[in-house]
Amino acid sequence: MRVYVPATFAMLKELNAEGLIHARSGWGFAATPALVEFFTSGDQEEIELVAFDDAALASLRLLAIGDEPDYPHRRVVISVDVDASEQPDMGESVVKLSGPIALEDVAAIHIDIEAAEPATRRAVELIDAADLGDEDAELAVGDAQDNYLAFYDPTELPFLVELM
Repeated sequence: MRVYVPATFAMLKELNAEGLIHARSGWGFAATPALVEFFTSGDQEEIELVAFDDAALASLRLLAIGDEPDYPHRRVVISVDVDASEQPDMGESVVKLSGPIALEDVAAIHIDIEAAEPATRRAVELIDAADLGDEDAELAVGDAQDNYLAFYDPTELPFLVELM
């Protein structure tokens, strides 16, 4: 199953060094049958984009708790092909990973570009207020979510870690 794992740059460093990482609390996001059923229209690619966006939003939350010292304003999503089980009580796209993520299971790495940092910084500051219904904060989080993450092949991981 293609799973989108919210991450941070520190997690990428760990993946590069160890060849293995654990998703935060073992959660990821995928185009689950529950997510497909939730939408009355849209093709598989559009539904997978919803799951990807959920992972990008969760990456904002990881940044908000301060786990990223080097790049505190860059979202990271790791696309992996692994076994996972649906968790519909947690949300339509939420899945529980069956174990750690090995580098060979990584299909792609997605990272905010430098130009997206101001919007991500603002979203990190306001994500809790957005969750509580503050409309201005919701708009700021939406602005960050509107920025596409750059795509990297897994073979580029050593260069990402060295050059960023």
